[in-house]
Amino acid sequence: MSHTGISVVIPNYNGMHLLIETLPPLFIALQRAGNDYEVIISDDHSTDGSVQFLRSAYPGIIVLESKVNLGFSPTINKGIFITKFNMVLLLNSDVKLSPDYFKGLANYFDMPDTFGVMGRIIGWDDEEIQDGGKYPGFHGAKIKTSGNYIPLHPEQDDKFYSMYLSGANALVSRQKIMELGGFDEIFAPFYVEDYEISLRAWRIGYKCYYHHEAVCRHKVSASVASKNRKNFVNAIYYRNKMYLHAMHLEGTSLFFWYLQLLPETLIRLFTFRFYYLQSLAMFFRNHKRMKSSIKKLHLTRDRKDLLSVKEVVDFIILSLKEKVIKRF
Repeated sequence: MSHTGISVVIPNYNGMHLLIETLPPLFIALQRAGNDYEVIISDDHSTDGSVQFLRSAYPGIIVLESKVNLGFSPTINKGIFITKFNMVLLLNSDVKLSPDYFKGLANYFDMPDTFGVMGRIIGWDDEEIQDGGKYPGFHGAKIKTSGNYIPLHPEQDDKFYSMYLSGANALVSRQKIMELGGFDEIFAPFYVEDYEISLRAWRIGYKCYYHHEAVCRHKVSASVASKNRKNFVNAIYYRNKMYLHAMHLEGTSLFFWYLQLLPETLIRLFTFRFYYLQSLAMFFRNHKRMKSSIKKLHLTRDRKDLLSVKEVVDFIILSLKEKVIKRF
């Protein structure tokens, strides 16, 4: 049984230098929200002294330690599964909340079909918008995952849908994310898991929202990765995009997506992006585990009661037809 309040879950890996800057604004925002709250930091086997720092400087924070590096989904799930309040804020360690971040967000949970709501993400040191509401669409048979929009003249009672909630700053219903079993750990170590869980929520009849007035700042990493590291990151990203499609497209949409894989693979080979072959190999190697994820979705709702991806996309686009928005 959850109680009224906010549980904050922060996955952390070697982010002590970020937490020093992001935790004080978090506590200011939580105190201004006027709710009971708890902060849970799920540490993914950090080696920078994060756990020692947290236990010394913030004894009130619940710190979960992992003996091995697991990646985003398993790490954040550990925190989600021990939360006690009805609203759960999924927050990255490199995101700094504005003092009034929570103002107006609790109202979304008065609607029984709300899965969650995300706010606007701007630069750490500037006002440049990095993330707005997520605008849906397709590239051929492919699900588009990179579209954003912002409302230009939002009215006070306007509600704006988002195709997915960014895992960086999403406030979600604890009951609903527990019903979904948390993030699918097949996506570890990172990428696309926030899109997939949001799409799962949409397909079973819940809704995701974007609240323009809730603002947070994101620090973009300035680190330069090696070529091998970049290839690994790209291989994981495209593998996870493949999982997303194979898990959520059905019928002719799924057939045409598989068909589209062939020319896309050839294009990448001709342009020497060989990591794509690694993506394909990992995707087909884990096909059995992916089928298990599909089965879980169908156990959550009868297949005939699930919305298709196209129905979700059409619903969101139609809702924005009369609104003045800027896409980016």
